[in-house]
Amino acid sequence: MARLQHFGWFFSRGFGPQGWGHPYWDWGYDWTKPDLYQQSARELEQAGLDLVILEDALSLGFPETIDLRVREAYGGPKHDPLILSPYLLDATRHLGVAPTINAGAYPPYVAARQFASLHHLSDHRLGVNVVTDVGSARHLGLPPLSHDAAYDRAEEWLTVIRRLWHSWDDDALVQDPASRHFADGSKIRPFQHEGEYFRLAGPLNAVPFLEGDPAIVSPGGSPRGIAFAGTHSDVQLALAPLDAQSIRDYRLKVREAAVAAGRDPDSIKVLFVFKPEIVPSDEEARRVVEASKHPTDEELYRALAGQSSDLETDLTVLSLDEPFDVSVFGEHVSQGSIKGLFGKQGIRESVTLRELIAPKVVKGRIADRAGFVGTAEQIADFIEEIGEEADNDGFIFSGDLHPVTLHRYLDELVPVLRRRGILRREYGNGGIRANLSDF
Repeated sequence: MARLQHFGWFFSRGFGPQGWGHPYWDWGYDWTKPDLYQQSARELEQAGLDLVILEDALSLGFPETIDLRVREAYGGPKHDPLILSPYLLDATRHLGVAPTINAGAYPPYVAARQFASLHHLSDHRLGVNVVTDVGSARHLGLPPLSHDAAYDRAEEWLTVIRRLWHSWDDDALVQDPASRHFADGSKIRPFQHEGEYFRLAGPLNAVPFLEGDPAIVSPGGSPRGIAFAGTHSDVQLALAPLDAQSIRDYRLKVREAAVAAGRDPDSIKVLFVFKPEIVPSDEEARRVVEASKHPTDEELYRALAGQSSDLETDLTVLSLDEPFDVSVFGEHVSQGSIKGLFGKQGIRESVTLRELIAPKVVKGRIADRAGFVGTAEQIADFIEEIGEEADNDGFIFSGDLHPVTLHRYLDELVPVLRRRGILRREYGNGGIRANLSDF
């Protein structure tokens, strides 16, 4: 008997031009208006997904890469996902909404108050995807930090936010009309926080939550990122491998980190991000995979445009067939992103851009566990196998928050998953935390 898993949607372009670069741009939605996102959120809820996570990047990058990032809307423009969140929450009744928040961008008191307000207004459906991007520090008047120091700041930020949320005892709110007694001030705790990164006074002027705090989501597969998740997160995001053993091993790391932090490992869900390509037949899957093995130069440069945005370095101006010099990357470029370009063989000399990028456009059949191209039944086979063999918590689909993208993923897959007992048919009560703990 298949087991229920949790599902969500990663809004991968963020609050930016949905559909740009695709034929469905001509559907004519205005990406700056809420209608597009509200329609999509309602359909995610109809599909039974637990939450939608709104990607964000505060910066257009360094001056020399601004044109690169906006030319094809890979890295911008983006509006603030926290401001979009109330529109999505208003359009739905059960779906959790988790905007991405840079821990250095919002002072803890302001963040605690805004998150508390949205959590109450949405009947406890707010999540917060906490990231530690350090490249945006120059926009915020903050000093640049190392990778680990950024996590230190995020830990202090989140710890003091939680202290603010809980500066009211659960029974501090009296609300007795007969005695005209609204709240008991003796059960509200002032405090002074003097930390390495933040100095502020509590308490918060917001009332306690009835159904638990906003859910904390975090990405990051580094040892420091996993330790952060084990200590603080309700959802940890990771890229989906293709085999049960890799998923089992990753989940074990996260669960061990939770135990080390004194938490119940079942209190954190590990959700793997993946982008299935659903085709009508196995024959079509074979055709798509075979075609991907012979990319044109135009297709390779298109893939390089996306890599260039992530690496904040314009690789599209370089030759595909000359030896690639890693010194093209400045000190501001993430070492993890550079290693991602080079792949499993690691950073090396005398390799061409064609050799680096061509494997990234080659697709594989999910029936062979070589990629994510397959029929809805084959994609469901993979999801069911990972649930059964790796005790997987669930998956996060990734793409534009656009009806065309949603329907391409979900039209055929949702019925198959529901018939197999893998995807929920109804929601419980209690907001985003109930979504994650219903099973």
